[in-house]
Amino acid sequence: MQPALAATQETEVVAMPKRRRFSAEEKLRILKEADACTKPGEQGALLRREGLYSSHLTEWRRARERGELDALAPRKRGRKPAAVNPLERKVTELSRALEKAEARASRTSGGKSPAGPPPGRPGARAPGRPCGPARR
Repeated sequence: MQPALAATQETEVVAMPKRRRFSAEEKLRILKEADACTKPGEQGALLRREGLYSSHLTEWRRARERGELDALAPRKRGRKPAAVNPLERKVTELSRALEKAEARASRTSGGKSPAGPPPGRPGARAPGRPCGPARR
């Protein structure tokens, strides 16, 4: 194709089709019509007219038999949020509060622990002894 012809051709952008959502009333109406179909080909005509697949009818019938009216309503797609144990949530909150309190305490004490330096640390002086070399 020549570059001049490519620039003159128009391109059509097709919008993404929206996923159809059926209310519980619509599903029950369609199921009632499908159950009333007795002659060969009637159910196929119904599916074509409504734009459905036979698997829709199967899924909706199973939900109806289980008595799940909520299952007939459209459901939110995607991952379900993980159930959080209330005790785990409390532990997380308390550990965060402890970290904040420790950070606040270290800022107010100048980064030193209230008990002083740990014993036996090299270069640490004993309390009550002067700094520097001992004089005789």
